[in-house]
Amino acid sequence: MELDRHDRRLLAVLQAEGRISNQDLAERIGLSPSACLRRLKALEDAGVIAGYRALLDARKLGLTLVALIGISMDQHTPERFATFEASIATLPQVLECLLITGQQSDYQLKIVVEDMDAYQALLLDKITRIPGVTGVHSSFVLRRVVDRTALPIGGT
Repeated sequence: MELDRHDRRLLAVLQAEGRISNQDLAERIGLSPSACLRRLKALEDAGVIAGYRALLDARKLGLTLVALIGISMDQHTPERFATFEASIATLPQVLECLLITGQQSDYQLKIVVEDMDAYQALLLDKITRIPGVTGVHSSFVLRRVVDRTALPIGGT
């Protein structure tokens, strides 16, 4: 899908203000409400807009420990990776799971838990019990320097 200047502005505004009304969105991007709604629907139908979510404050929910975990696997087979990925997808503490290259690890996880006891339980009772996991290397986040969800929209 080719994005024009109105589409890019629409996406940039929505990323910053997901609950904006169609009327206000149309005014911000310089279109009529009906034209804005048509563009929005087209972007949704094309999958450019994948969904809408509320961003929650983890600390206010008692989730104060963020860790990055490198996972090494014993075999690099589609079956082994599929088993790991299916298992890790069931853990709500896992915010991201990335299959990576260029490191000692095969996967990089970003997890959030209440504290170190919860981290230890997740690691020992869940992650290390997944078939094929041979190595786990953890780093703990001290401070978030940049924490954004908005993607860069060229030409906005």
